[in-house]
Amino acid sequence: MGSKTGNEMWGGRFADGPDAIMEAINVSIDFDQRLAIQDIAGSRAHAQMLSDCAVISRDDASEILRGLDLVEQEIVNGTFVFRRDLEDIHMNIEARLRDLIGTPAGRLHTGRSRNDQVATDFKLHIRERLMQFDQGLAELQRALVNQASQNADTVMPGFTHLQSAQPVTFGHHCLAYVEMFARDRGRFCDAHTRAGQSPLGSAALAGTSFPINREQTAKALGFTEPTRNSLDAVADRDFVLEALSGASICAVHLSRLAEEIVIWTSAQFNFVKLPDKFSTGSSIMPQKRNPDAAELVRAKSGRIIGGLTSLLVMLKGLPMAYSKDMQEDKEPAFDALDALDLAIAAMTGMIRDLTVNKQAMRDSASKGFATATDLADWLVRALNMPFRDAHHVTGSLVAAAERKGCDLDGLTLDEMQAEEPRITADVFDVLGLDNSVKSRTSFGGTSPDNVRAQVKYWQEQLA
Repeated sequence: MGSKTGNEMWGGRFADGPDAIMEAINVSIDFDQRLAIQDIAGSRAHAQMLSDCAVISRDDASEILRGLDLVEQEIVNGTFVFRRDLEDIHMNIEARLRDLIGTPAGRLHTGRSRNDQVATDFKLHIRERLMQFDQGLAELQRALVNQASQNADTVMPGFTHLQSAQPVTFGHHCLAYVEMFARDRGRFCDAHTRAGQSPLGSAALAGTSFPINREQTAKALGFTEPTRNSLDAVADRDFVLEALSGASICAVHLSRLAEEIVIWTSAQFNFVKLPDKFSTGSSIMPQKRNPDAAELVRAKSGRIIGGLTSLLVMLKGLPMAYSKDMQEDKEPAFDALDALDLAIAAMTGMIRDLTVNKQAMRDSASKGFATATDLADWLVRALNMPFRDAHHVTGSLVAAAERKGCDLDGLTLDEMQAEEPRITADVFDVLGLDNSVKSRTSFGGTSPDNVRAQVKYWQEQLA
């Protein structure tokens, strides 16, 4: 056997023994450096409040604020050196502040703890992301509304069980997703409102004996008020859970739309065409146009839902108040929210540049007896037939059309009257695709006039 070096018990990369392992598991600067700007904002508000409350001198506060400006410049310019031996973003910034201004830097941490500091930083970050998602989804809605406007009377098959059910318009189909994303925006805005309490000043878990003004720091940071319980303030990660829950539901909606794009772009459907910038080719099959962007949006839902699951499992067994386990909240959250941000942007681009094959949609809608329900409804209206009886008659006529190898409008009047003698030639008025969609005038229905009205409504809402 070859010679061994380092610590044989720990081995591998941990050649320096338990100290190296502890640093590797404990350090968070590799990912929480993303909270640098929020951390500086919180420190600015805290320093100004400490000065206003005469907890520290105005001169010390002035120096702290000057130093924080310098640290921020270094971070923005990319010259700041993040040190792993200082564990996290809070200690990295505080250490650099001490390098720059000396003794006054040590007064900044008066009346606070890293426990309330990280909760404040993370909550500020989450609130910003929630508003970004709201804006991104509004852009996606606009793209869908624009497609709906251009396709208010474009007939396509509506599906249940992925089987042709009834004719609808492509505009109506697009507006269904506008509604879905409106609910997502509502969830993000609700989560933003509930994340409106500032944890800063709760300290480690019990508050502080210094005469601080938490209302002042809350207002300075854009919160509505301070949290009302210091234990809850440092233990709470509901704001992350809500963000990831909303993100997961939104990701499912994006995934469903992505799946439809994958289906619609196939040669078998040929309903839509993606632009080249959202498609790829095959390395060996020159005819292929793969909807990779849609497939990747569909796939990212798993990462986003996984982030929510990870955080739920991490939190479920924690007692009050702060535990080091909570350091594991950021990586899955950052990853999930980044994935959602990218998925929204990619879907917006695809929808905005989508080319609709109206004829292929219409041809497909004319197959599969999509107007069978219209026939049943006509039997009820024209012949005063109970709907269940009309359903049975229509089923028999569908079977007759299948035997003949045609759609319902391919049956002759004699063939229809063989099943129900009272049927008249007026029945053919409801068997056409255009008449079918035009007849669906109930509020929320697929008629072109309804679609245009909803387009106008959403254009006003999104203006």
